[in-house]
Amino acid sequence: MVQPEYRDLYHAGELGKRAMEIHRKLENCDLCPRKCHINRIKGETGSCGVGELAWVSSYGPHHGEEEPLRGRYGSGTIFFSGCNLHCVYCQNAEISQQLSGRPVTTRELSSFMLELQTLGCHNINLVSPTHVAGQIAMAIAMAAEHGLSLPIVYNTGGYDSLETLALLDGMIDIYMPDMKYADAQIGKKYSKVPNYPEINQTVIKEMHRQVGDLQINSDGIATRGLLIRHLVLPNNLAGTKKIVSFLANNISPNTYLNVMDQYHPAFQSNTLPDINRQISDEEYQQAVQWALTAGLKRLDKRRS
Repeated sequence: MVQPEYRDLYHAGELGKRAMEIHRKLENCDLCPRKCHINRIKGETGSCGVGELAWVSSYGPHHGEEEPLRGRYGSGTIFFSGCNLHCVYCQNAEISQQLSGRPVTTRELSSFMLELQTLGCHNINLVSPTHVAGQIAMAIAMAAEHGLSLPIVYNTGGYDSLETLALLDGMIDIYMPDMKYADAQIGKKYSKVPNYPEINQTVIKEMHRQVGDLQINSDGIATRGLLIRHLVLPNNLAGTKKIVSFLANNISPNTYLNVMDQYHPAFQSNTLPDINRQISDEEYQQAVQWALTAGLKRLDKRRS
């Protein structure tokens, strides 16, 4: 039985068909590399903690994103609760590690997108979308049927499924993944996931294949392409030099990179001496220099 709110997607063409295909993954969930294989439609929850309905913590125009996203009127940001990563230093743990906010239907989620467009936002910015890609795809298809035309930003931790991304091809205009680690053991220790660098690098290649280098219009607003975020960690635990080298040599020397300096001990980081401090100015400047030497395009630091 197809839920009533999905029936109008029968007429949404290829977009609606692929949205429903992504959503069906919830029945034996493999939306992300964890592949929990539980039936979220029946209320089961896996590593992300989210069942059939996406949880939204908040939404609205956001003026703290990178300049090509925020522009004058803000990025139309939707913050999803839950996450497929479990970073011990998470600075938004009340959202990502707990279910803050409330569950929303797909129709409600599509209405949020349309409301943000009415408010004049430059894009729809989906924060932590990986574990709710099925619900998001359905909402995008619904909203498109009612006039949504803004660029869609997929703002992800970078631990994504290649198969899910392939189905999203054509729905997403701007991919904005993190590149958190260059070393798998570091990723496992601090974000509780296996094989982070291998998976991360593979999906970033796919993202770039889909949307190419970041395109910015005459008003300074991003319209399509890839934008990478990289958070500098204490003691070079993130492996910044290897990450910028990968981007320059395997993605594109024209890659836009935001080298982020706002790391501070949060959540459970006080239990781990290596990350229980802020980064130094020297550590940050070294990371920036590596990016500049690699020839990447550096965006301004993200404003909080």
